[in-house]
Amino acid sequence: MEVEKEKENIYLFVPNIIGYARIVLAIVSFYYMPTNYVVASWCYIISVLLDALDGHAARHFNQSTKFGAMLDQLTDRCGTCGLLVTLSYFYPKYMFWFQMSMAIDVACHWFYLHTTVLQGKTSHKFIDMSGNPIMRVYYTNRTVLGFMCLFNELFYAALYLLHFTPGPLIAGFSTFKLLAIVSFPVAVVKTGISVIHGFVASCNIGVIDVAEREAQRERESKKKPQ
Repeated sequence: MEVEKEKENIYLFVPNIIGYARIVLAIVSFYYMPTNYVVASWCYIISVLLDALDGHAARHFNQSTKFGAMLDQLTDRCGTCGLLVTLSYFYPKYMFWFQMSMAIDVACHWFYLHTTVLQGKTSHKFIDMSGNPIMRVYYTNRTVLGFMCLFNELFYAALYLLHFTPGPLIAGFSTFKLLAIVSFPVAVVKTGISVIHGFVASCNIGVIDVAEREAQRERESKKKPQ
């Protein structure tokens, strides 16, 4: 008698549990963002740190899943959007630019992630080595990826904190303002890379469309009487 194998519960994989914790932290952070920057900042920072941990957990326990990749991406995007909504409230003069940042970030990353799923890839960070050289460096060099993500988050976080406090002063100059100025160019470049996400995705999904249409024509031609 054949013994039925127990199915894996991917929803309880370690990296996905970490992902759920990030969602809870993000929600708490959103709640306190307008009023309590200490609680909001700590919840947001821990959520960002867990973002790095879930990837290591997925590799260590061999628990990489499409669900986990989507959960990770959506949590990242929603977390950044929540912060940018608050910044739009704090700095209404720059609301348009915060809106553009959100739109580019969400649209391009969703498009890119959806394309990788259609191609049967297990991670939104997987790219062909023969692909776009900028994307190749961005996703294969962990130092570059970590630096870009860190300084992008640092820019928005510094703007957020600057609304409440100038932070420690260096020669009479606000630390948070200095961090915002230094990290701003990186945030701009990061937005540019998001646009590349969208461009690469459009190229890849175009290839998928052409291949699927060709396969459909072949099937239809075989059905026609000779």
